[in-house]
Amino acid sequence: MSVAKITSADVARRAGVSQSAVSRVFTPGASASRKTVEKVRRAADELGYRPNILARAMVSGKSRIIGLVVAYLENYFYPEALEKLSNALQKQGYHVLVFMASQTSGDVNEVVEEILDYQVDGIIAASVALSSDLAQRCKEAGVPIVFFNRRQQGHDSSAVMSDNRSGGRSVANFLVAGGHQRIGYIAGWEGASTQVEREAGFLEGLAAHGIELHAREVGNYVLEQARQAARDMFDRPDRPDAVFVANDHMAFGVIDVLRYELGLSVPGDVSVVGYDDVPPAAWRAYDLTTVRQRANQMVDATVEILMRQINQGDTSPEEILVEAPLVVRSTARIPEGWTQ
Repeated sequence: MSVAKITSADVARRAGVSQSAVSRVFTPGASASRKTVEKVRRAADELGYRPNILARAMVSGKSRIIGLVVAYLENYFYPEALEKLSNALQKQGYHVLVFMASQTSGDVNEVVEEILDYQVDGIIAASVALSSDLAQRCKEAGVPIVFFNRRQQGHDSSAVMSDNRSGGRSVANFLVAGGHQRIGYIAGWEGASTQVEREAGFLEGLAAHGIELHAREVGNYVLEQARQAARDMFDRPDRPDAVFVANDHMAFGVIDVLRYELGLSVPGDVSVVGYDDVPPAAWRAYDLTTVRQRANQMVDATVEILMRQINQGDTSPEEILVEAPLVVRSTARIPEGWTQ
């Protein structure tokens, strides 16, 4: 037996107010007196009324939905960042739809096409890349995009990221100060701006001290590939005495291979430094020296830019670099007299 759907008109009759007053009470940012709000919400609770968000979006032209697209969640940094982004957007009165995509731009384009079908008010692209054509289409549709933890080359879009190049340089300075001469690097996915900039800063830092990179492998930000990269780099006579790994997720796999497969001491035989400072980096099992991505600051900046572009229609591209400090723990030799 079907049950009649409760409408805003029913709530208005029960509360003794107009239907437009009910609409204002359930519209974020709309004005209604405290007395009206109390009467309407009490009537809505008594009747079991739920506002029709999709219908309201058709009338207002605003869905109050943000599309959040991310490539992968294996790295602890992204679940934590997505939780913070979702909470911050909800405080602004927005609902969040999370979409998964692979690193390839073709797959990302398909996902963003789907996101646009939901009439979203904005898009946050977390560590993925869009084609120029699709980014332009979003702009023409009035849907702002902010890239999170990724720079989008050649696009007129805003981006928020840690200062990857500076972070890479700080790792080089730290390892050289610790007396290391044979220094290796395990790269992330080479199509990512994060990877490119971290390595560029690292090589600049080494070059400033007259040191060339001793060994290089690619882990593609994938745990098992990072493990194999560690085997290839260290299972030989001229192994490095230090390695910078492009993110913590890979660094954990590298440390496991060094300790439990190759029988090497970390940091006695090899110093290891990562990037991100995800929660497990502070666990006693790893106690990883790493570069910290300030997720809270990155999230705040991302939401601030997106809200301004949605509310003011200001789509002027803005790029924010958040300071990325080195966090010294026990997986790397600490230089004499070193201070944080």
